[in-house]
Amino acid sequence: MAPAIDLANRVAVVTGAASGIGAAIASDLAYHGASVVLSDVDEDAGRSTSATIANSLFVKADVRSPLECCALIDAAVAEFGVVHILVNNAGLQHICPVEEFPLEKWDELIGVMLTGSFLMTRCAIPQMYKAGWGRIINVSSAAGLVAHPFKAAYCAAKHGLIGLTKSVALEAGEHGVTVNAICPAYVRTPLMEKQIADQARTRGISEDEVVRTLMLEPAAIKRLVRVEEVAAYVTFLCSESAGTITGAAQLIDAGWTAH
Repeated sequence: MAPAIDLANRVAVVTGAASGIGAAIASDLAYHGASVVLSDVDEDAGRSTSATIANSLFVKADVRSPLECCALIDAAVAEFGVVHILVNNAGLQHICPVEEFPLEKWDELIGVMLTGSFLMTRCAIPQMYKAGWGRIINVSSAAGLVAHPFKAAYCAAKHGLIGLTKSVALEAGEHGVTVNAICPAYVRTPLMEKQIADQARTRGISEDEVVRTLMLEPAAIKRLVRVEEVAAYVTFLCSESAGTITGAAQLIDAGWTAH
């Protein structure tokens, strides 16, 4: 049976696509017919993931670099002719009390998740305006809506990403481009596994206790979000059915922020 959402003739660029959420998003967009350019700083893993996805291309890029962001979009246009979809997913984490937070780590997190999303948007959006159609999906987090201790840079970047989403949405609507943020709660990915270990070390508790008390206790649905669920939400936001959804922070948090 053909997939209900048809993204044939659409071209997508997904950052942070070597593994985890980004890889799942790239795979789902391709399943629904899109040509996909995957990007990551991990070249070996990125090329390996791209090899499993039909009609895809891998381009190594550090989204903190304006030149590399534009080179990534240029490579997508050279290969497929246009860019219709941008998923700003590249991310990382550092958990630490604010008084001990290394400045270089602050700069790195803000640079990748917030500045990098701005740079990628700035490079890609002229292509969407030219096409008269576009979708920008910024991968924020439930931590973009509510605060967490020991995650100052992550929360700052993800909160800022929602502001960026809303601002660009107001500019882009008249050009046929929607801009949305998705805000998952805890998703089991390599990044989250590192978060669990960091939280356990910082708080002096076991990793099982981190999952049970910090991640799942506030949620209405007592399980972690699956990468496939996040990917399906992104694909829907790229569909024609989501054409009037813009400037929104879309929660996928199992009721985590319902309190």
